[in-house]
Amino acid sequence: MSSWLNRVLAPREWTLRDRLAVLVALAVATGVALTGVAAWLITRVTVFNQLDSELVDIAAITANSVAVDISGMGGLNTNALRAANVAVTLVRADNRISTVPGATVSLSPGSEELSVARRQQGSSARTGAASNGQPYRIVAVPLWANQQSYALMLGRPLEATNNILGTLAWSLAIFGFLGVGVSSAIGFVIARSAIRPMQRLTEAVTHVTDTSELTPIAIEGSGELADLGRSFNTMLNSLHLSRERQRRLIADAGHELRTPLTSLRTNVELLVADERSRMLPEGARADILRDIAAQLGEFTTLVGDLVQLSREDIVEPHPEPIDLRDVVHSAIARAKRRGPSLTFDVELNPLYLIGEPDTLERAITNLLDNAVKFSPQGGTVRVLLEGDRLRISDQGPGISDEDLPHVFDRFWRSPSARNTPGSGLGLSIVAQTVKAHGGWVKAGRSAEGGAEFIVRLPGNASPPEEETDNESTGSIPKVTS
Repeated sequence: MSSWLNRVLAPREWTLRDRLAVLVALAVATGVALTGVAAWLITRVTVFNQLDSELVDIAAITANSVAVDISGMGGLNTNALRAANVAVTLVRADNRISTVPGATVSLSPGSEELSVARRQQGSSARTGAASNGQPYRIVAVPLWANQQSYALMLGRPLEATNNILGTLAWSLAIFGFLGVGVSSAIGFVIARSAIRPMQRLTEAVTHVTDTSELTPIAIEGSGELADLGRSFNTMLNSLHLSRERQRRLIADAGHELRTPLTSLRTNVELLVADERSRMLPEGARADILRDIAAQLGEFTTLVGDLVQLSREDIVEPHPEPIDLRDVVHSAIARAKRRGPSLTFDVELNPLYLIGEPDTLERAITNLLDNAVKFSPQGGTVRVLLEGDRLRISDQGPGISDEDLPHVFDRFWRSPSARNTPGSGLGLSIVAQTVKAHGGWVKAGRSAEGGAEFIVRLPGNASPPEEETDNESTGSIPKVTS
């Protein structure tokens, strides 16, 4: 029995619904108990005050009659006492007691009554036992007769009053228990209704854990639990998108890595076979080694691009502003080494922003490499930084209308570029980097018919030092947008 009780009362065995129901029941029980006790006490005080007031009035009237005839107790008899349902006792200041002739019930004086007799002022009221052992409400009023100080004690049995108070106490207790029971049932229903969204959320979490299925839960109503459910669905959606990106990246990476790995393996196997049989013609071995070196370079670039795309963290603001002109100049210097026959028409206006110069330089380098790759011999690559927009255009064949929506997709390469070097990740890195810096990038056609990329990066045309000076003089710096 004790072990069962311990299991029931152990907090770790209770569900949240049970705890809420118990808390509601305890709160209602406490309220009912306090209300019942207060109601009973107030009723008791009111009844006794009313009874004392009535008895004091009767005692004062009786004292006037008794004062005229002390020896005969004012003509009182047992019939009169029985009719008034009272008991009368006269106590002198020296504690001498007189009773109504023939009375069967007398009252024993106490210190309160003797004090009234000796001081001859005020009155007293108390609960005490009469000579028959029954509880009485006893009052005393002063009485002066024959140069003697008296106190007239008058008492009324409390049996009827106690019965009324007992009935009231039982009624309050019974209806209180009924109220607690009803409130407990209502509390259980309310707790179950309130916890239902949390139960669905728990079931959803368990389902995701057991099956790895990211199924959203149905949201009903409003409030904190509904907000929690919506946040959970948002988290599931983010997990689903992340899982899809990972799955797509792994699938695409596996497909793209297979070709260079196969080519490398074939060339290495040829070199190994040539070590045994010397079957390759003169100069072929050197060509294969150069081919392997080139493939390793492409393979290294591909792995670097995959690592770059796998980063989905937010760009943290750099404590020092970036002058985008410096970043673009560094990227152009790289591109010139890869396209020595091309002309670079460069016009750069100031643009200062907060970001990562290395990732921005790589993104701009990718755009310039794309222009170098598709520009004809002796062509011109135009680079214009004006306001918060960077334009890079070339004189190549351009991008067809059907290819424009896909140029920033991972591993996507147009049919005309399938035989050119590259992994198809460069423009994806550009889009990811620009988005991480709060901007956007678009692809289109240049005026010469080639490809044109427009990059928008939020920044300011004046450096921070000038902005501070402008603020101190009360002027507002101009921001190009």
